[in-house]
Amino acid sequence: MRGATFNLENLDETPAGQKPSLTTRIAVLRPQLQRLDADILCVQEVHGQEREGQPRQLLALEALVKDTQYETYHMASTMTSQGQVYDERNLVILSRWPIHSQQQVKNDRIGDLRYRRVTAIPTEVDSKAVSWERPLLYCQIEAPGNRLHVLNLHLKSRIPTPIPGQARDFHYLSASGWAEGYFISSMKRVGQALETRLLIDEIFDHEGDAHVLVCGDFNSEPGQVPVEAILGRMENTNNPALRQRQLIPASLSLAAEQRYTHLHAGEKNLLDHMLFSQALLNRYRGAEVHNELLHDESIAFAMDSKYPESDHAPFVARFDD
Repeated sequence: MRGATFNLENLDETPAGQKPSLTTRIAVLRPQLQRLDADILCVQEVHGQEREGQPRQLLALEALVKDTQYETYHMASTMTSQGQVYDERNLVILSRWPIHSQQQVKNDRIGDLRYRRVTAIPTEVDSKAVSWERPLLYCQIEAPGNRLHVLNLHLKSRIPTPIPGQARDFHYLSASGWAEGYFISSMKRVGQALETRLLIDEIFDHEGDAHVLVCGDFNSEPGQVPVEAILGRMENTNNPALRQRQLIPASLSLAAEQRYTHLHAGEKNLLDHMLFSQALLNRYRGAEVHNELLHDESIAFAMDSKYPESDHAPFVARFDD
């Protein structure tokens, strides 16, 4: 079994005359997907497309996977309350095996968070609700031998949350305004991670030896709070009774120089993760990050017209059947 995660970076149809076209993007992304040869593929940043008189659909993704093994896979995606995919940044799980159930979680287990922004202009008197925009997608998949619990995540980016009166086009009135926006984004990211961990513990409450696979774009590196919260390492809980609930990062199987899925300003960052439960350890056989051609997304000439691929590298974890 091969499980994989890949942030496709704003997969969408492109208006006529705008580069890169979807056709150009497919030409570079499709071989990457085929190389993954995944039985379960979790993708992020999949935009929805509209056709007159029809609900919004994942037409760009359908075009991408056409004529690949994924074309016939079972599919689950995030959905709006109106029962259609989101306009932007959908999470999608593609599975060779039947998807028994699907669920999305967003501010369900953590509610009524409130915060008063201190640098807002005009000054805020009352606190306001803090919520995250992105749900997580949870599927139960009927894999051979065992039911597999798969969670697909895209945690809040490190970009500061806008503060009224403090920012316009990424230009900030004050350093404090930037710092507060960054703090609120961090709060959302950690909140999503906590909600993910709460769901994982619920899974273990019902199934002590559950086969759990958590993957996606965490926008966080190993050792940072969101990753630690989801892992539930015994070094943090100091409770041996929780050992079976600790997740294992597949990245530890990689050579140190290969542990990155993103390049920014020359820095190699591991923002995308594959984590699995103890019950899968005896079947685990290794990991791959396909980062050979990853470009530095921060350099001045790194336009999408020159780099139509994603600015994230795909990540694969391999298991025996």
